[in-house]
Amino acid sequence: MAERYGGKFSPGSASHPRAPEGMRRSRSGARVNFLFIAPVPMLLVGFQLEPTGLFLKMAAFGIMMLAAWLTREGLVAEDAYHARRVAKKPAIPRKIFGSLLTGLGLAVAGLDPAGFSLLNPLLYFILGAVLHVTAFGPDPLADKGTEGMNQFQTDRVARVVDEAERHLAAMKDAIRRAQVPALERRVADFVETARAMCRVVEDDPRDLTSARKFLGVYLLGARDATVQFADLYARSGNEEARADYEELLDDLESSFAKKTQKLLLDDKSTLDVEIEVLRERLEREGVHSEF
Repeated sequence: MAERYGGKFSPGSASHPRAPEGMRRSRSGARVNFLFIAPVPMLLVGFQLEPTGLFLKMAAFGIMMLAAWLTREGLVAEDAYHARRVAKKPAIPRKIFGSLLTGLGLAVAGLDPAGFSLLNPLLYFILGAVLHVTAFGPDPLADKGTEGMNQFQTDRVARVVDEAERHLAAMKDAIRRAQVPALERRVADFVETARAMCRVVEDDPRDLTSARKFLGVYLLGARDATVQFADLYARSGNEEARADYEELLDDLESSFAKKTQKLLLDDKSTLDVEIEVLRERLEREGVHSEF
C-alpha cells in the first residue's frame, strides 16, 4: 500500500511553518528591491568614461540609492500606518522625497559633460519623478482616525503604542537567534494578541490608563526575557529554559487576552450607561426613543 511521505518540513507537520493570523505580506518587497538594482549599470558605464562623466555617473548612483532607501522606509512606514486604526501621518514624506531624488538621479545621469544641455536632464527628472509616484504612490498626508478625539489623548496613545510596537518587534527579532521555528510562531501569536490590545486602546484612548502597564512594563519585561532566553538557548540549547519561556509566553498571552476582553466589556458597559442616560433624558423631554 502506498504510504504518504511526511517529514518535519512537510505541509501539515507539527513543525511546518505557518504564517501567523493577521500577518500581511510587506509591500516593501520585490518592486522596491528593483530600485536598488536599477542604478548599478551607471557604475559600469561610468568607469568607461572620462573623469567628469565618471563623477556624474557615481553621483547619480548615490542619489538613486538614497532614493531607493527612502522609498523602502516610506513603504514600511505606510504599512504601519494602514495597520493601525488610529495613526498620525509620517513626520517625513519619505516616498515623496524618494520620487524627487529618483528624478534628480536620472537628471544627473543624463547630463552631457560636453554640452551641459538642461533640456534632457529636465525631461529625465520629470519622467523619473512621475514614474516613481505612479509606481509607489505618495505618503499618507493626513492623520487617520483622530476626528473628534482630544489631541493630547491621541498623542499619548500614539506614544505608548509606538513603544509597544518597538518592544514587540524586538521580541520577534530576538527569538530568531534561538533558531526554533515553533518558538518564532509562538512569539508571533503573542505579538498578535498584544496588538489586539493596542487596537482597542487606539479605538478608545480612555482605556490607556488601564492598559498602560501591559503595553509598557509587561512588554518591556517580555522583551528582556526573550533576549536573554534567545542568547542562552542559542549557546546551550537548554530545554528547561525553553519550557520556562514557553510557560511565560502562555501566561502573557492569557493575561493580555483577558485584559483586552475586559477593556471591551468595560467599553460596552460605558456605552450602555450613556444610552440609558440619553433614554431617560428623552423621556423627560416627552420624546419616546426606539433604541
